[in-house]
Amino acid sequence: MKKILVINCGSSSLKFQLYNVEKDDYKVVSKGIAERIGQSNSVIKIQYNDGPKQEHLTLMPTHSEAIKSVFQHLLNGAIKSMDEICAVGHRVVQGGDIFKNSVLIDDEVIAQIENLSDLAPLHNPAHVLGIKAVKEVLPNVPQVAVFDTSFHQTMEPDAYLYALPEELCKKNKIRRYGFHGTSHKYVSEECAKMIGKKGKIITLHLGNGASLAAIDNGKCIDTSMGFTPLSGTIMGTRCGDIDPYIPLFLMKKEGMSIDEVNDILNKQSGMLGLCGYSDNRDIEASLLSGGEKCLLATKCYVHSLVKIIGSYIAELGGVDAIVFTAGVGENGVVMRHMVMEKLAYLGIKIDEEHNKLHATRVMLSTPDSAVKVFMIPTDEELVIAQDTLLLSGLA
Repeated sequence: MKKILVINCGSSSLKFQLYNVEKDDYKVVSKGIAERIGQSNSVIKIQYNDGPKQEHLTLMPTHSEAIKSVFQHLLNGAIKSMDEICAVGHRVVQGGDIFKNSVLIDDEVIAQIENLSDLAPLHNPAHVLGIKAVKEVLPNVPQVAVFDTSFHQTMEPDAYLYALPEELCKKNKIRRYGFHGTSHKYVSEECAKMIGKKGKIITLHLGNGASLAAIDNGKCIDTSMGFTPLSGTIMGTRCGDIDPYIPLFLMKKEGMSIDEVNDILNKQSGMLGLCGYSDNRDIEASLLSGGEKCLLATKCYVHSLVKIIGSYIAELGGVDAIVFTAGVGENGVVMRHMVMEKLAYLGIKIDEEHNKLHATRVMLSTPDSAVKVFMIPTDEELVIAQDTLLLSGLA
C-alpha cells in the first residue's frame, strides 16, 4: 500500500488530500484545507476518513509553515510516520506551451513554473512556494506537477492563435491556453467508458469559474477559456466573452484605472453583475420563486453555453455526448434542463427524474436520445494522484 499526497496551493490557501493506493484502488484517508495563510486568524480544516471535520486555529505566516502544519495534523490521525508518504502531486494552473503533460519536478521545472508566473500571477508563485515547502520537509520524496493547461495543448494553431500582431504575441506568450484541463480530461474519459468509445464529447466544467471543451477521440480541439480564465461563457463573477473595446470604453468614459476595470470584469460581473447573486443555489431559489432578474440571468447563462456548444458541434462534425460537471454543473437542475431543452433539435430527450439529482453520476437524457447527456462529478485530485503514482515510478 502506498500513500500519495495531493496539494493545491492558492495565494492564501492550501488544499490537500491523502490517498492510500493499492493496485487500482485509490482511497481518500484524509483531506482538508489550510486557509488564510499569512493572516493572524489562519486555520486548518481536516477530515480523517469519513469522520467529522475538525478545525484548528494554526499560525501559518507562509506556505512553508502551512505545509509543516498539514504534515503535523496528518501525523495526528492519518499517518504514523512521514516515511509513509511515497510521493506528492501538485496542481499547477499555468504550464504555458512548455508542459504538454504532467512532469516529475526538478529544479529546472520549478524555475520554468516560476518563469510562467506573469501568466498566472496569483497561482504559479503559490505553487512554487508549496513545492519548495514540501521539498524542505521531504527532500527525497518525488514530486509531480499536473497542469491545468496541459490537456488543451493538443489544440491546433487555428484554435489557439489570436488575430493580433504576431511578434507581439510571441514576445508576450499571448495565445489561448485553456484551463480546468484536469477536470475536462477526467470527465471525458469517464464519459467515454459510459458510451463505449472515445468519440466526440463536449464537457462543461461549470463552477464559479466555468469552461467548456470540445474533445475528439480523446484530444481537446478547442476550449472556451483563453489567455486567461476570463474568456468564454458567463461565470459566477466573471464576464466571459464581451466586446474587447468595453474595458477601453470604461477607462475613457468613467476614468477607471486598469486595476478597477480588472476588478469589475473578474469580480463584479457575470451572474453577480446580472442579478446580484454569484452562487447558483441562490439564483435557482430566486428564479423558482419568481425572481425576474435571476430568470433573465439564467437565460443569459444558458444562451452563452448553448452558443459555445453549437460552435463545438460544428468543429467536431457532430457530437456523441455532452457532460455537465463541477459545482453548478452537478447541482444546477434548472440550468441543465434549460440547456437540454435548447438542444432538443439534436434528439436529446430529458430524463426528468434523473435531472432532479445532485452530484451523482447519471445519464440525464433518456436511453433513446440520439445524443447522450451525463452528469459526472469531477475528481481532479484523483487524476493528480494517478499521474503522481505513474511518474514517480511507484505504479
